[in-house]
Amino acid sequence: MADVNRGNRPLSPHLQVYRPQLTSITSILTRITGNALIVAALMIVWWLIAAATGPEAFAVADGFVTSWFGDLVMLLSVWALWYHTLAGVRHLIWDNAKMLEIDNAETLGWIVVIGSFVLTVLTVVVVW
Repeated sequence: MADVNRGNRPLSPHLQVYRPQLTSITSILTRITGNALIVAALMIVWWLIAAATGPEAFAVADGFVTSWFGDLVMLLSVWALWYHTLAGVRHLIWDNAKMLEIDNAETLGWIVVIGSFVLTVLTVVVVW
């Protein structure tokens, strides 16, 4: 039988009482960076297809990719790639039942966040 009081209850009571933790935020950010990397990959594929298509198509794609917005997307993609990689390593550690205690899990979260920024800066310095 249907719950007649369903409309009287809040939709997500946990949002009213739950304080987000570093591990939950980094997990959500891992999903976001994974999807953002798909968008960046599509931009790179567009650039490659335009290069194979002809000079006019390549000029349009190259103009976009090398613009300030394209540079920003590529910079954020480098960060997302490092973040997503480090978060994947963290999950491999957790899959082996290591560092699951709260303090260790938070330490791993900070390593992922700080490490992704440090590796992004190192990558940009080396590439440019």
